[in-house]
Amino acid sequence: MRQLRDRLWDRLSRSVAGITLNGPPLDATAAGQPVRLVNNLNVCVPGVDGQTLLTTLSAEGLAVSSGSACSSEHPRPSHVLLAIGLDEDQARASLRFGLSRFTTAAEIDAAAERIAAGVARLRALS
Repeated sequence: MRQLRDRLWDRLSRSVAGITLNGPPLDATAAGQPVRLVNNLNVCVPGVDGQTLLTTLSAEGLAVSSGSACSSEHPRPSHVLLAIGLDEDQARASLRFGLSRFTTAAEIDAAAERIAAGVARLRALS
């Protein structure tokens, strides 16, 4: 899953201008440093509203979240993202991707293409 998560980040960082990684670096392993879950990728996509992008991607068949799993019923900015220093706009422009042991490289590549296309469409509208 770590390789697939890193593959998704690689594809997104090359195809979505300005995208940033939320949380610790992907390779954080040093003692005392926060370590990222291998099946989780959280990114900030400036220039788009996370909820609008979420709706766009959902229509494309992608299951994505814009908040933490424990607060999906309340579309407020993630308190975790706010706590790590993002402002409300950045937190609202963030998406969380969860991978499973059943996720394939082909699905990652297709998702990255759909995400990049969705971001481009939404940015063109604003």
